[in-house]
Amino acid sequence: MHVLILGGTTEARALAGLLHGEVRVTSSLAGRVASPRLPAGEVRIGGFGGAEGLATWVREHAVDAVIDATHPFAERISFNAARATATAHVPLLALRRPGWVPAEGDDWRSAATLEEAARALGDLGDRVFLTTGRMGLAAFADCPQWFLVRSVDAPDVPVPARTEVLLDRGPFTLDGERELLARHRIDVLVTKDSGGAATAPKLTAAREAGIPVVVVRRPPVPDGVAVAATSEEAAAWVRGRGRQP
Repeated sequence: MHVLILGGTTEARALAGLLHGEVRVTSSLAGRVASPRLPAGEVRIGGFGGAEGLATWVREHAVDAVIDATHPFAERISFNAARATATAHVPLLALRRPGWVPAEGDDWRSAATLEEAARALGDLGDRVFLTTGRMGLAAFADCPQWFLVRSVDAPDVPVPARTEVLLDRGPFTLDGERELLARHRIDVLVTKDSGGAATAPKLTAAREAGIPVVVVRRPPVPDGVAVAATSEEAAAWVRGRGRQP
């Protein structure tokens, strides 16, 4: 059985580790991170050329099942995966870590897009901790606030005029996030609802400091696609497919 895992997320790597040795596993990474953490099994890096290209690759490499374990905000590849697997008549499962839920004391403002998040800043504060990744910073380019931008790799232009870049990769600790917010005198946090524990400590630190958080909502999974919340659930789904006649 040949399983294609789309994505370099923590859950994708965990799933590859669970299945490696049981089935043939190929993980496909987008190539947007300069030095990605490689999963177990075979690895390919780069795009497929849209839904048609992905469908062709699935057919040519005799893929039996596809797991979309991309970042919750990788909307384009998720919809391409849905179209490609429908075309190639191959089952698809979306592996999505649960989103974050506000706790008592949180001051969250919801936004549908990065552009809406930029508008939501308003008079919330002048010093913004921006943790939405290096892609899409153009949405904040015209904002007058000072930004601390944290990302794995250096962002491309355009970026806000008043920007300091912090290159770092999670997981992050609560003590570290507390210290960062205090050292940079952060007034407001902007984040995507990525879910998971690796980057969640910033939310606790913001709550403790009474800092408002602008949370960009994640896009929906394509209609009709089954969803697993954990790598273990996804591995069980794959094993179930392998037992089918």
